[in-house]
Amino acid sequence: MDLVALEEIRALKYRYLRTLDMREWEEFADTLTVDAVADYGSPSGGRPLQFDSREAIVGYLSGAMTGTMITSHVCSHPEIEVDGDTASGSWCLEDTVIIPDHGVMIRGAAYYRDTYRRESDGRWRIARTGYQRNYEAVIPLASIKGFTLTSSRWDPSLTH
Repeated sequence: MDLVALEEIRALKYRYLRTLDMREWEEFADTLTVDAVADYGSPSGGRPLQFDSREAIVGYLSGAMTGTMITSHVCSHPEIEVDGDTASGSWCLEDTVIIPDHGVMIRGAAYYRDTYRRESDGRWRIARTGYQRNYEAVIPLASIKGFTLTSSRWDPSLTH
């Protein structure tokens, strides 16, 4: 068992999630192979979210995650199998998306299915990623009694 590769892949997935939520697009892009494929099965996206390159994935996400939108993506329960310079993995995803401009919060869960490739620079990157939702709920913020957003990295009008 390649314990070093397992830890490098775990760190890769966590970096993917952190840079996504922090909108650090250059570092996010570096978690993906140039020919990465993604299939995000999310009904709230309004259409199938399928992409066939790193450029397309980053382009879509950086264009969609703007303004005061807040995201939090948390993965756990990794199951990773390494076979030389390739690997596959499954991760439990729980995510929250708050969109103050539209007065909604989206909560959901899914299982990511990923493949990874160790590239010529020795670094692991995600070659294929995607999920189908176990559930997704759109909740009007007005329906949450007492909901008050008191801080947001993405809204300078809120105190920090």
